[in-house]
Order: sequence, then structure tokens, then C-alpha cells
Amino acid sequence: MKRTMMSMKKLSTYILIGVLTFAAFACDEQYTTYNDKAYVMFSEQEQYFLVQENQDYFSIDIAATTAADTDRTFGVEVIDAGSNAIEGHHYRLLSNSVTIPAGKLAGEVRVKGIYENIEATDSLGFVLRLIVPEEMVWDDLYKDGTQTKVVMYKSCPYDINNFTGWCLVSSMMLQNYPGENISYQRVVKADLHPTEQNTIILRSCFYNGYDVSLKFHGSDPEEPLISMEAGQVISDEASVFGQILGDNHILATTSPYYSSYFNACQRFAVLWMQVYVEDLGEMIGTVGHFYNVIEWISDEEAEEIRRELGM
Repeated sequence: MKRTMMSMKKLSTYILIGVLTFAAFACDEQYTTYNDKAYVMFSEQEQYFLVQENQDYFSIDIAATTAADTDRTFGVEVIDAGSNAIEGHHYRLLSNSVTIPAGKLAGEVRVKGIYENIEATDSLGFVLRLIVPEEMVWDDLYKDGTQTKVVMYKSCPYDINNFTGWCLVSSMMLQNYPGENISYQRVVKADLHPTEQNTIILRSCFYNGYDVSLKFHGSDPEEPLISMEAGQVISDEASVFGQILGDNHILATTSPYYSSYFNACQRFAVLWMQVYVEDLGEMIGTVGHFYNVIEWISDEEAEEIRRELGM
């Protein structure tokens, strides 16, 4: 399928590792409260992890409701149902047991993700089960706590140079306010910013003659975010709106309501952009918050798509 017909890419790049909490709850004015019995379970019933290059392992937490005077060790097994990751190919359990040390309330199952066998677009999952005595399964409140679904994604090393060159911009801004564009998509060139680190300049990003700068925040692979400094002019008002509402500048910045992020493996970025108008430096109105996908492509793809778009 041609990229001009592609659907918008989505990636959930945020990793949530829950900390187990217990609370009483009411039902018809009858209360169920914790009774000091020893229960053991996974901290989360579904968990997401990035598999990084040269990563030793990632940890899946288990929790107990009470501490004990001695170490407690439980078996761990993989359940085939609900799993599309292959044990020994995509991942390895570093142990088929997990221990909660004496005096502690938590332990961890360590898993080695096999980086080179995971593709950039893979979403690979497997199901683990804790093997615990029946009396340690909390049926009333957490009956499925002895199982957890683990989902793995590949996390490639970040390099700002991978986000230069030709890219395809698919923009809800252009769909709503095309101006002189004939499509909601544009093929544009990205260059390194001459003075700002980890920043690129997208030449004529949305409208001809108006460049946009994006900063990449790549130090934390679990939060690969991008930002757009406020006050950037993406066009004049007259050619896009057909009228002048402020100072004839359409301004944009990163939306404060939605996350803007990049994917180092697949070389694309999602930019949620707040578009607004000012007059004499004072905001007089917000045009809206618009979803944009920026996907880096080869020279050959760029030439073909530019021809299709009549650019």
C-alpha cells in the first residue's frame, strides 16, 4: 500500500509499572476488608516493556499482602494461550521461580528480551502464571492475580541524524485548513538545526515558505518526546483563512493536552500542535489542536510521492 494511503500510526510509548495498593470497598453498605491472610499475586494483570539493545533484563513485579520470617519461593510458567511471543526466540525467563525475601512484600520475575529477534513493528506478548498454594490466591478481590499478560516492544537507540532528510507530513491542520495545498500530506526536507542540539528544521513544513523547528528529547527511551517552541509562524492568515484576524501570522506550539513523541525504530514522530493567532503579542484566539504524523522516507519514495501530490 502506498504511503499516501497509509493510516495514521499510533504507538503507545509509555511504560506503566503499577505499584499494588489495596483498599476496602462498599457494596450495599456491606464492607469487605483485608483479613491479614497471606496472598501472593502479580502487581499488574497487563504490563508493557521496552526491549533495548544491550539490556540485561526487565523485571515483572509480584507482591504479597504480608511479610514472612523466611524466604518464599514460587514457580513461574508460561501459558501458551494468549501468547504470540516465542520463548527462547523473542525472550527468555531467567528463572522459572521467583522469591520474596524474608521480611519483604515483593519479588521480581526477570525476563531477557532478545533484541535482535524483535522487529521494529512487533507487539509481542506472553502470559505468565504464578504457581502458588490455593490458600494464597485472593479470590474475592484479585482472583486473576496469579496471571499477567506481558507485552514487549523494541526500543532502538536514539540518533538525531536518523530524523533528517525527506519526510512525509500527514496533517489534520492541512485537512481542516488546506490553504494552497491540494492534499493533507506534504513531502518536506528535515535539516539539523545549526545551533540547537537535538533539533531539526522542517522546511516549508505545512505551508510554503514557513519552516518549523522540532526538538527531540531522547535521553529517556521510555519517554521519547518531541516539542515545538511557542511562537513559531507556520503561515500567514490571509492565504489560509482568507481573512486577517490578528497580525496576519498563524502561530503554533506543542499542544499541552496531548503527548507528542517519536519512534526511533520506525523513524516517525507524532506532533500534537496547538495553533493560535495573536495581535500585538497577545493571543486573541486558538484555532485548534491538530494531530500530525511525520514519517521519514527514502529519496526514491520522496520523489514518487511528490510526483503523486503534484509538488
